[in-house]
Amino acid sequence: MKQVYGVIGDPISHSLSPVMQEAAFKYCHLDAAYHAFHVPKQYLEQAVQGMRGLGVKGLNVTLPHKVEIMNFLDEIDPLAEKIGAVNTIVQEDGKLVGYNTDGEGYMQSLQPISEKTIASSRVLIIGAGGAAKGVAITMASYGVKELVITNRTLSKAESLAQDCGKYTSSAAMPIGMAQAKLTEFDIIINTTSIGMTPDIDTMPLSLEMLGKNVIVSDLIYTPFQTRFLLEAEKKGAKILNGLDMFVNQGALSFKYWTGQEAPREIMKDVVMKELGG
Repeated sequence: MKQVYGVIGDPISHSLSPVMQEAAFKYCHLDAAYHAFHVPKQYLEQAVQGMRGLGVKGLNVTLPHKVEIMNFLDEIDPLAEKIGAVNTIVQEDGKLVGYNTDGEGYMQSLQPISEKTIASSRVLIIGAGGAAKGVAITMASYGVKELVITNRTLSKAESLAQDCGKYTSSAAMPIGMAQAKLTEFDIIINTTSIGMTPDIDTMPLSLEMLGKNVIVSDLIYTPFQTRFLLEAEKKGAKILNGLDMFVNQGALSFKYWTGQEAPREIMKDVVMKELGG
């Protein structure tokens, strides 16, 4: 009998997870299907119970449900508990277990291009929302030398820095101050949606003071290179968009569901084609 998997969110029509995961199932000769399910916030609990009742084997969870869904699961993985968000659910004998693969997916995309070790890197994270939390808590757990969080609403940055402070040196900083101190960072990560299609001319902060030998990263991959990354590249920075993170987090979900290593190159190729690359 065909196993059913999917992704829930609101909105969900834009998601590339179905085409990516279907390609992985096909390549691995698995009798499985992956669907996008539009779930408004008021129906989230019913959707989770429907997953249990219908025998759906696994789900990805996207905005705006990553935090709220934790209330309806039977067990939460320790890393997801630290992050305070779930993006992957596995059904095991009627028990629903929540995981978070976002931060680990990001780390797997970052490490191959970083010449410095995480333990010797000072990192600036722009944003303090769900994506920022996944990346920040995971980096803190890896033992990054220092994390600085900047956000338009400073209180949110302070809250995230406090959470990260349980694992490594962390602080919050106003955006203006962060712009002036860019030379102090080895890695700069935009976790906000600023610069995403269609608002491609916007940037989360100015890179005028960008130092040398820096990695500038943007979790956005539509457009493939945001203005933020283009400006960073002009200044000699090494750049990283969000495509590999997206593929890696999906590959980690695939392994949780199936016990098999995911065909990451196949998954990346099909997403690139969908993006017109």
